[in-house]
Amino acid sequence: MKYLFIVAVLLMFSSCVAVKEYEKVYINAEDMALSARGICKADISSHIYREGAAGANGGKMGGGCGCN
Repeated sequence: MKYLFIVAVLLMFSSCVAVKEYEKVYINAEDMALSARGICKADISSHIYREGAAGANGGKMGGGCGCN
C-alpha cells in the first residue's frame, strides 16, 4: 500500500513542468481562444434568466420570481 502511494505521488508530480518562453507563444493561439458561439450562448442564457425575473407588464409589481 505504501509503494502504491509513492508511485501515485511520483506520477502526479511528473506532469508538473515549467513552460518555456518559446512555448508560451502557443498559449495565445487562436485555437486556444473561446469560440464566439460559446460566448454568445452564455450571454443569451443569462439574458433569458434576467428577463424572467423582470416581469412582462412593466408595472410596479414583483418580477417573475413570484414576489408582489
